[in-house]
Amino acid sequence: MIPPDHGDNATDQVDRLIVLLAKLPGMGRRSARRAALKLLRDPAGLMLPLADAMRSTAEAVTPCRVCGNLDTRNPCRICTDPNRDQEMVCVVEGVADLWALERARVHRGLYHVLGGVLSALSGVGPEDLAVDALLSRVAGGGIHEVILALPATVDGATTAHYLHDRLRSSNVSVTRLAQGVPMGGALDVMDDGTLAAALKARRPA
Repeated sequence: MIPPDHGDNATDQVDRLIVLLAKLPGMGRRSARRAALKLLRDPAGLMLPLADAMRSTAEAVTPCRVCGNLDTRNPCRICTDPNRDQEMVCVVEGVADLWALERARVHRGLYHVLGGVLSALSGVGPEDLAVDALLSRVAGGGIHEVILALPATVDGATTAHYLHDRLRSSNVSVTRLAQGVPMGGALDVMDDGTLAAALKARRPA
């Protein structure tokens, strides 16, 4: 904690930093205090460069208007890459899943980020997700396969069934991940080999 002679204002500033850090995934109050202390011990070498990077990133990065990925370009680098398979779109729950699949280097097509999954308990409906944008992309032509790379959870399965029904009238092949993704598994915490096996063993939805 800040020594008494630093004043209440310094204590308030540190408390605010801890509160903000604690909002990050996997950062409880105790972990946030440790991180804050690490930053405060090296303000010039760690804290100020980090703050600078966060500010510049916040100003430069934006969601891709086509797929929903985060990038400094809009459309993003993936959507504008001429070497990607433009006929294949992989549908994911969030950007973390997109990054996980890119890290595994097993999908060379395009992506579509839904921004979540359907959930009756949480009150998340189709209108809360980028479903219409996906249907518009498919209706625009040129897409031959839609891969549903959604979590192996009840909500993920519900979302996959819903999308399959909405895409049924489209002239596209709808597939989903098969082996390698256990029930309850989230894509962004799986190893590269598991992701590769799941994507390569996809089956009709």
